[in-house]
Amino acid sequence: MRTATRAGLATAVTAAVTVGLSTAAGAAHATPSGPGVTGRVIAHTTHGGTDYILREITVPPGEGTGWHYHDGPLYGYVARGTLSHFDATCASDGVHPAGSTLEEPSGAGHVHIGRNLGADPVVLKVLYVLPHGAPLSRDAPNPGCDFE
Repeated sequence: MRTATRAGLATAVTAAVTVGLSTAAGAAHATPSGPGVTGRVIAHTTHGGTDYILREITVPPGEGTGWHYHDGPLYGYVARGTLSHFDATCASDGVHPAGSTLEEPSGAGHVHIGRNLGADPVVLKVLYVLPHGAPLSRDAPNPGCDFE
């Protein structure tokens, strides 16, 4: 994961809105997450074979998203708390405090986990840009790290 600029995230969100996001509430889509991790769809539209899904994810203190990857890029904004991000080598590839943005590339070669190592909930606003019909994420096994 690499840190994206606020302008880049704003451009991605603006592009999604431009193609006509329709507001929709929905249930959390499962990833191998810890107890209490929740997600809700804020908006979803499809344009040109691509799904644009805007979602809010909350990760309680001490929990994580579980190991996973995405079939398309993901653009996030940390609205609250601090997200610690780890790649498949078990190394930290980013610590993202409130107000920061992040980008996750697509594909099975980019397995990762987001963890809340702080005392406050992490709240993320996430834009998924996925091939039409793809799941929000695909579960992946722990690559051998001593944490989940």
